[in-house]
Amino acid sequence: MSVVQKVAEWRRHIHQHPELSTKEFNTSKFVADKLEEFGLAVHRNVGGTGVVGILKNGTSKRSIGLRADMDALAIHEQNCFDYKSKTDGVMHACGHDGHTAMLLGAAYELANNPSFDGTVYFIFQPDEERGTGAKAMIADGLFTRWNIDAVYGMHNLPGVPAGKFATRAGALMASESAFKIVVKATGGHAAMPHTGTDPIVVGSQIVTALQTIVSRNLSAIDETAVISVTNFETNGTVNVIPSEVTISGDTRSYTDSTLRKVEKAIERVVAGQCLSAGVSYEYQFNNSYLSTINSLDETQYAVAAAEKVVGAPNVDGNCKRYTISEDFSFMLREVAGCYILIGNGEGECGGTALHNPHYDFNDDILPTGIDFWVALVNNQLRSDL
Repeated sequence: MSVVQKVAEWRRHIHQHPELSTKEFNTSKFVADKLEEFGLAVHRNVGGTGVVGILKNGTSKRSIGLRADMDALAIHEQNCFDYKSKTDGVMHACGHDGHTAMLLGAAYELANNPSFDGTVYFIFQPDEERGTGAKAMIADGLFTRWNIDAVYGMHNLPGVPAGKFATRAGALMASESAFKIVVKATGGHAAMPHTGTDPIVVGSQIVTALQTIVSRNLSAIDETAVISVTNFETNGTVNVIPSEVTISGDTRSYTDSTLRKVEKAIERVVAGQCLSAGVSYEYQFNNSYLSTINSLDETQYAVAAAEKVVGAPNVDGNCKRYTISEDFSFMLREVAGCYILIGNGEGECGGTALHNPHYDFNDDILPTGIDFWVALVNNQLRSDL
């Protein structure tokens, strides 16, 4: 059986047995056992169910970290192939099964054909989907227990031709933060609104005013952001003006300074509207993901490795920015690194959107992903450097 066939089997095994965030017990064991079979030193239970495999070759003290995510989503799979999820309500709808399999394949190849000089850390991370896995591994000493000079991550991208790569230096993906605003009024009878205060009117004004933050408080050139109100709830009924309105939503931005500016601006808008209406409020702002910011040198290494594998015409080293988010961003705050996207295919062969019950990782890109990791390690840890 070829290496690619083995990796495809591993991928489909993981796909059949998906596990939710922080519950990746069997996936973690599967990964750790494979790494030990390959001869790597393995550390289990890093940041919960995380795994770190270590492969050394030569005498150099230089090192590189390669990261894959392992968790699945709470989605009921609607595919019909024979390796579909065996767990009702849980499936690999984001391709983490493929990411894990590709990194395992790279570990196998590098262990059997070591031509690099240094140390490779294979990082298998839990709980990417909720944004706490990277932070948990970091808190458990990922970058203090081990000397990792640079760290890299990769994610499949449906709708992009299979095997094409895209990345960029600087901000590649946005931060994600959630906000919650509770407007507290007196409410009253719908027939006598003058006897109380109406939080619906205030809340509606807040929703409209929030949009002026992007259009009037942020630079259209340097401070791109999105503020989306996604929920508006009251405790009223047909003939009762409510006493509370709860407004919640989501924000995205590409720099930490813009993130903090948005956080303060939302509360300023809320405070002003509530003060003018004589009502009170509560405000919460919680950051889930930071913006994913690639460092220049590491991006150049990643682009060079991708070009070696698929050719320069198939690599976009200055791609557009994406407003989606990724918790690999927290690792990039600790050490230099790069996050790169690999095309999952178009149409029926890989084009189904992520987080969709019909999504499936495209096995045709497994060898491309493996070859990328191997080329990256051999290039960045060359013996002549």
